[in-house]
Amino acid sequence: VDKLWLPDTFIVNAKSAWFHDVTVENKLIRLQPDGVILYSIRITSTVACDMDLTKYPMDEQECMLDLESYGYSSEYIVYYWSESQEQIHGLDKLELSQFTITSYKFTTDMMNFKSGQFPRLSLHFHLRRNRGVYIIQSYVPSILLVAMSWVSFWISQSAVPARVSLGITTVLTMTTLMVSARSSLPRASAIKALDVYFWICYVFVFAALVEYAFAHFNADYARKQKTKIKERKPNTESLMKNGKQAMVLFSVSVTGVNPGLAISNRQHRTQRINTGPHRTGEVEKGKTERKQQSNLEKKRGLKSIFKPIDTDTIDIYARVVFPAAFAAVNVIYWIAYTM
Repeated sequence: VDKLWLPDTFIVNAKSAWFHDVTVENKLIRLQPDGVILYSIRITSTVACDMDLTKYPMDEQECMLDLESYGYSSEYIVYYWSESQEQIHGLDKLELSQFTITSYKFTTDMMNFKSGQFPRLSLHFHLRRNRGVYIIQSYVPSILLVAMSWVSFWISQSAVPARVSLGITTVLTMTTLMVSARSSLPRASAIKALDVYFWICYVFVFAALVEYAFAHFNADYARKQKTKIKERKPNTESLMKNGKQAMVLFSVSVTGVNPGLAISNRQHRTQRINTGPHRTGEVEKGKTERKQQSNLEKKRGLKSIFKPIDTDTIDIYARVVFPAAFAAVNVIYWIAYTM
């Protein structure tokens, strides 16, 4: 066997390879009557495969096994697949941990180099990644964590420790899940589909925590407004009492006063008011009072626009909006990465 001439075939995309020699070298040679020599040898090789991981773990890859002559060009040697090589023996029973081989094909190419043309045989494998493990280990826990964050919408606003602890726990658990999943993912510069889903779930979990902060702020603001209204009520009551006393004092009887004298005094006063310098001061006071009233009306209008929402209303809306938005995002995500 060692004295036979053999083509200098090598695996183009091999990263490592070795021969099997236990207990002897695994070689086979047969000489047929028509002069054809069958030579077989057992080799184990690790082959490189360029993968696009943007849809990981819903990706499908195509890997190749390339065989080529290293020193002999097409002028001296010709490579071709035999006619009987229509299928790979044992491929239907082959089981891989991460992939399923859906199809394969044989091709023959001629590679052009400076030293000449070299024949190349290629075997193309079409691989589809098994998604069951990732759904159980990554997708289902993420969905459950997001659903767990929605439980806070049914807890009372007064239970501050319960809602805060639930929100922080879900955020930290989601962070831990993301870190642990990334440690087992292949390193790549591209953003993978699993990373996108993790960030979607993280945003929803964090938004549930922010929702409680917003609802608590509205509840605190409404409580302060109620206390201000309660403080204003005694002041208005005291003003009403003072006003009644002033009306009583002003309505003193004028019996015994000469009517003509009273009328002349009134006319004299009106003339002084109309002709005196106090008229312009009263007009300016009226303008300032109108401006103050208009400013107060504007402030009241802004307060009515930015009026705080009831805390129970916020939770009721959140119970519907958050699940509906998460379901819509999931539909878009699975359509985009599986189609």
